[in-house]
Amino acid sequence: MARTSPGRTFGLLALSLTLFISVHAADTSTPTAWKADLLTWRADLSKNLQAPNGWLTLIGLEWLKPGDNSFGSAAGNKLVIQGPTAAFLGVVQLDDKTLQLLPPHGGYPKGMLVDGKAPANPQALGADDSEHPSKITDGTVTITIIHRGDQYGLRIKDSKAPTLVKFHGLRWYAPNEAYRVQAKWIPYNPPHKVAIPTILGTEVMSDVPGAAEFTLDGKTYRLEPIMESPEDKDLFFIMRDTTSTSETYGAGRFLYTPLPDHGLTQPGELVLDFNRAQNPPCAYTPYATCPLPPPQNRLPVPIAAGQQRYHD
Repeated sequence: MARTSPGRTFGLLALSLTLFISVHAADTSTPTAWKADLLTWRADLSKNLQAPNGWLTLIGLEWLKPGDNSFGSAAGNKLVIQGPTAAFLGVVQLDDKTLQLLPPHGGYPKGMLVDGKAPANPQALGADDSEHPSKITDGTVTITIIHRGDQYGLRIKDSKAPTLVKFHGLRWYAPNEAYRVQAKWIPYNPPHKVAIPTILGTEVMSDVPGAAEFTLDGKTYRLEPIMESPEDKDLFFIMRDTTSTSETYGAGRFLYTPLPDHGLTQPGELVLDFNRAQNPPCAYTPYATCPLPPPQNRLPVPIAAGQQRYHD
C-alpha cells in the first residue's frame, strides 16, 4: 500500500496506501462473522480507492533531473503536467538531495499553495520519506514529491481525474473459507535481507523476518513477507499465483496479515486469508511505483480468492 509513513521502504506505500487497508481486529469466530467482516473490508477498500486523494486520482508521474525543473501545463515546461493546472506553476530545483521550489517568470500563479499556504521564494520542499512531506495544490490538482532509490519525482493527482469519474467497481472471487488457511510461522533470526524488484526495473533491499508455511490441497508452500517499518503491526506479502495469467492482476497481488501469535522472533502461527488478496496501485494507474513479487513468492498453483483484475 494506504499506508503512508516517512521512511517506509516503498513509500506505499502511500499501499496510502489509504487504499491499502490492513487486517483489523474483528470477531471472525463464526463463518457468518468472518464473511460479514470480509465484505465490510472489501467495501472500505473500494471507498478508499475513490477518495479525493486515492489511487484513481493519479494522473501523472514526472521524474526530476538535477538542476532546474520547470513544471506546469504549458508545453514550454521541462515537466508538462497533463491536468487542469496553471501554464507555469514553478521550478523545482534539485541539488543533490535538497529540493526547493522557485517561482516561474511572472511569479507563482494565483491560488497555488504549498502545505496550505502561499509559497515562499524559495520554498523548501520535502519528499515523501522526509519528516515533513510537501503538498503543492492548484485547483483540483495535488502534487507531491516521491523518493524512489536515487530518483525524485512529482506525483500528480486530480480529484476529478477521468479514472475516478469512470470508476466501474471492483471484482472479487466469492468468499471461500478454504482459502483462509492456518500457517506455521518460521522466524529468521536475524531477518534476511532480500532484493525486492519494482515495476521501475530497480531493486530495493528489504527485511524479511521469516516465512509463513501453509498447506493447500495436500501440498505445502511458503511465502515470505517484508517489513516496511519496525513499527508495523502486520506483515506485508507481495505474491503471485497462476491465476495472474488470466483472472487476477498479471504482476501479482498484496496480502496483509496480523503478526504471528508469538511475535516475529519465535515460532508460532498466523492466518493467511487469501480472500483479502488485493491489487497493487499499479493495477489502476500506470503512474504508481509498485514492488513486485520476489521469486520465492511466485506460487505454482492457482489462488482463486481475493481481488480479480480491474482491467480486462
